[in-house]
Amino acid sequence: MEGGLVNPVDEGTPQGGPLSPLLSNIVLDEFDRELERRQLRFVRYADDSHIYVRSQRAGERVMKSLTRFITAKLKLQVNEEESAMARPSERKFLGFTFTNAGIPKRLIAPQAVDRFKERVRELTNRNRGVSIEQMAEELSRYLRGWIGYFGKCEIPSVLVRLDHWLRRRLGCAIWKQWTRGSARFAELR
Repeated sequence: MEGGLVNPVDEGTPQGGPLSPLLSNIVLDEFDRELERRQLRFVRYADDSHIYVRSQRAGERVMKSLTRFITAKLKLQVNEEESAMARPSERKFLGFTFTNAGIPKRLIAPQAVDRFKERVRELTNRNRGVSIEQMAEELSRYLRGWIGYFGKCEIPSVLVRLDHWLRRRLGCAIWKQWTRGSARFAELR
């Protein structure tokens, strides 16, 4: 879409389409072999990859040489805006980040927590005009999927804080539906 008008596309695959990760894996297989040949530690999912080195200087050297490899050998463009060198705790990968402790642990990235809270706010909006039962059903579906993915986090305190926050949100939604003081008194009793 350009300028609000839909135009036909003659190159590339649609964002989020099922073909994009498959093509990335086929094209970037040679990239993986090059990283293994250089004995670098890396992780890659589709076109998103993280390469781990010991120092800033090594990172600059590796980034420069790999950018040259990708553009010259694979004939691909490297997105300079999304490419960065940083500590693992400062970058997110598939919704996770890592702690800076001696033994790194998986932690839910702050952006993923923010998206979670935003979605829960939409589902528990007190002015939506849906019953608590319907709200709970929609919320339950979302939470099952979210916990299925992010439940493997190694820092459970994040999940505990989100649980407390979620319970408060639900309590506020229920309180709002008890419109009269007598109903609130009877329900609390």
